[in-house]
Amino acid sequence: MLNAQGRMLTDMHVFELGNAVLLTVPAAVTPAIRAHLDRFIFSEDVHVQDASESLAQIGVYGPLAREVIAGATLEGPGLVVIADDEPGVDGFDIFADRALAAGMRERLVQAGAVPVALPDVETVRVESGRPRWGADMDSDTILLEAGIDERAISRTKGCYVGQEVIVRVMDRGHGRVARRLVGLTFDPAAGIPQPGAHVSSGDREIGRVTSAVWSPALARPIALGYVHRDFVAPGTTVSVSGVPAVVADLPFVRHG
Repeated sequence: MLNAQGRMLTDMHVFELGNAVLLTVPAAVTPAIRAHLDRFIFSEDVHVQDASESLAQIGVYGPLAREVIAGATLEGPGLVVIADDEPGVDGFDIFADRALAAGMRERLVQAGAVPVALPDVETVRVESGRPRWGADMDSDTILLEAGIDERAISRTKGCYVGQEVIVRVMDRGHGRVARRLVGLTFDPAAGIPQPGAHVSSGDREIGRVTSAVWSPALARPIALGYVHRDFVAPGTTVSVSGVPAVVADLPFVRHG
């Protein structure tokens, strides 16, 4: 969802459920997005509401996700199961009445699911090169900079807010933007950089780190960050707060 200047208001999934449209929106911007949508309702019989207090979301990811969900025999009013690969791993999101969520989680574990901690999810996300709203994208981001244009831009849907800016960049500017999101790899002995750390080439500051983790798959620290478009080629040597780093193609790791 964009503003008139082509900047991002949020990154989200949109699911058409027949009698409703479900948006999965980062919690921090939910009130602002609800108010934004309300401004576009004039005479339609539509109500925009925050469903987070009544609706729970459970993610089940991995090669056996389908079998685990089937084995858990989940049921309940308004239960919706939707395929998703947002963390960088194929799987499903389960939306259900919040009062039933604890019991559903227990049945999923009994069926073979293994609970994971948020840091583990973050590691897989960064290894998969997936930018996250609030970390790697914000209201100053043009989605072409974040490299999500293949999933986030429609060339056939018609007019939408911010379209003129996006089309101008894609067609007249041939997709050229001032900066791009890239991967950065470090020596195994290097420390994990902090978000916001400056990326430099010689004496020139060319960008900043947005997310960083230790990658078990690569046995080294890795990071996502924005760098000037002249430095996006994989193999380019840069430094992050004085520590050598190499620009890497994304994703770092292709999880099944």
